[in-house]
Amino acid sequence: MTVNGNDVTNEIEPRVLLVHYIREVLGLTGTHWGCDTSNCGTCVVLMDGQPVKSCTVLAAMAAGHDIRTVEGLASGGSLDPVQQGFMEEHGLQCGFCTSGMMLTARALLDKNPHPDATEIRQAISGQICRCTGYATIVRSVQWAAAHPAGTGVDDAPAADEVLDGTDTPVPDFATEIVDTEVKA
Repeated sequence: MTVNGNDVTNEIEPRVLLVHYIREVLGLTGTHWGCDTSNCGTCVVLMDGQPVKSCTVLAAMAAGHDIRTVEGLASGGSLDPVQQGFMEEHGLQCGFCTSGMMLTARALLDKNPHPDATEIRQAISGQICRCTGYATIVRSVQWAAAHPAGTGVDDAPAADEVLDGTDTPVPDFATEIVDTEVKA
């Protein structure tokens, strides 16, 4: 299969779910594993451009398909407009449902670049957010629709920057602690 533009091949047990393959074999932990019953939608990835709940797809069934995870949204060092919209309109709180919501939004915008609020709500209806009440998620998708990629959003941060509100990049501590020894 292709994952975020990269061809991947692994020998796996036939019973391995796509969500576990993505997280445990490929190490792409942006895809979350929630209910394991296809109810919450936190595990949504795009398969050939369509949102699928990866907890209901066997990894072997994805052979020959194009899979896109949240790690594959940013391109060329820039955030996808959906990612930027979630930041601009505060479309997340705890963040657990966010990756699935963003991928569903990307699929919607790829199919319909100018959805209304009802169409957005219908698209995300298979996903649960327990924090936001969905209003900020709808506004985030509307923001992304109004600012498609390549339209000159000058203030969009680079994908590898985390801003602290002052436009000053915050250090990436994840790379710094890799070589740090933990003592108990």
